[in-house]
Amino acid sequence: MTLAVQPEALIAENEALMRRAALAAVITGGVLVVIKTVAYVLTGSIAMMASLVDSALDIIVSFVNLLAIRHALTPADREHRFGHGKAEPLAGLVQGAFICGSTLILVTESIKRLISPQPLEHGSFGIVVTVISTAAALALVVQQRFVVKRTGSIAIKADYLHYLADILINLGVIAAIVLATGFGWLSADPIMGILVAAALAWSVIGIIRQSYDQLMDRELPEADRARIKTIVLGNAGVADMHDLRTRAAGTRCFVQLHIELDPSLSLYRAHAIGDEVEFAIQAEFPQAEIIIHQDPQGYEEPDPLAKL
Repeated sequence: MTLAVQPEALIAENEALMRRAALAAVITGGVLVVIKTVAYVLTGSIAMMASLVDSALDIIVSFVNLLAIRHALTPADREHRFGHGKAEPLAGLVQGAFICGSTLILVTESIKRLISPQPLEHGSFGIVVTVISTAAALALVVQQRFVVKRTGSIAIKADYLHYLADILINLGVIAAIVLATGFGWLSADPIMGILVAAALAWSVIGIIRQSYDQLMDRELPEADRARIKTIVLGNAGVADMHDLRTRAAGTRCFVQLHIELDPSLSLYRAHAIGDEVEFAIQAEFPQAEIIIHQDPQGYEEPDPLAKL
């Protein structure tokens, strides 16, 4: 049985990227909450309120993310031999709960404003604030997208989706303010609030699903499993394989499998083939922890459910 050695330099670099991205999200969210609060007080726009609530939730979940990422990146210890990666999907579920609550608030306030429309004031100031917010969110989204592609972090991806939605929301806020102040269509403001709530509800579905899958140890996507099988069977010394088991926890994934080898091979050679397979998988999945068990070819697996 062999256990893969992690590429520590790559892992350390990815962890630093995740920490910086999480901290940047908290700072950006704080700035946006301050300026949007001022804008809402001056304009009275329900669309601006929706954007403010969205940003307030963003800073809360970003702070939760920051704590979760710090915990998830804590090295494995005696009580947590597989590490603390599941702190990330737990944070994802917390975010989902916050977002669901915010949608209810926004829908309620929007319906009230539809029933009793109110004129907006200082619309130009609201537009300026929204443009500034959009620029700040755009800069953060670019950074987060890079980190997600590099690390696969669920927590950062959740934040990325929040701020990506924030950009779209801001564009809707600008449109609502223009329609309400420039063309007298007061209903545009609460309608935009309802649309924002719908966008938030839609974004949370993917976050909750992915978080749930990781917490329940769902297998990696079939495409990844197929890649692993191809790598393993591509080794000339491997006659067959079975009992491939995979799961993910945060940015790490875990791969376990049995390989079938010629029974006449020496223990030394069998171990060497296991190492070759391990390193080949590690090259394709750098942040995987891999366990390989060598079986003699023709060995009858006692558990029929373990067969592929």
